[in-house]
Amino acid sequence: MIPPPEFTLTPLGDSALVLAFAPRIDPDLNDRVHAIAAALLAALGTDRVECVPAYHTLTVHFDPMQDDYESIAQAIAGLPECHDAKPHNARDIVLPVCYDARLAPDLQAVAEYTGLGVEALVNLHSGADYRVYFLGFKPGFAYLGGLPEALHMPRKDSPRLNVLAGSVGIGGAQTGIYPGPSPGGWQLIGRTPNRLFDLQQSPPSFLQPGDRLRFQRVSFEEFVAMGGVP
Repeated sequence: MIPPPEFTLTPLGDSALVLAFAPRIDPDLNDRVHAIAAALLAALGTDRVECVPAYHTLTVHFDPMQDDYESIAQAIAGLPECHDAKPHNARDIVLPVCYDARLAPDLQAVAEYTGLGVEALVNLHSGADYRVYFLGFKPGFAYLGGLPEALHMPRKDSPRLNVLAGSVGIGGAQTGIYPGPSPGGWQLIGRTPNRLFDLQQSPPSFLQPGDRLRFQRVSFEEFVAMGGVP
């Protein structure tokens, strides 16, 4: 008997489909999502498909004048068995973050919600190992897995209209960094002085899927000296 596939394929309108594994945040599963995306792009080319990876899903957009659900599904079925490949060029990155209250409007609220003191919260957040699972929400916004369970906290009931670039936030079981000013509903606990998105660079996003990330705590004075804007 042929075993059932590990993922499902579902049409998304007439110009996309969604490939979905079991819903969980898992680095090996996420590696497979990105490997399938890379293999499909290599097989069909960027003129035929656009791939949007997430934690355990891959959305594949196509031109309905060239392809349909069946042709893309067949292309996926015909991919070589290399879906467990690791992301290319994954890096170990240390990113400075200032947790000063002047840059962290929700720090005290998170400390109260979690039952931790501010110092314990900062030590726990800056001492964890994170992984960039995918980019989404807006260009360059990296969704990071690895947030300690003790720091999990729901998003804000009412999103802010403007979150400053470099803001580090917590949203549910994730932490993330706003690469540019935008509305946002994550709990803001710090800010990095580093620029994370630049259209003059290639690729424009500094952080890429598969990168391993740690936060290095810096003082307010160090934040300013590094070019951070209070």
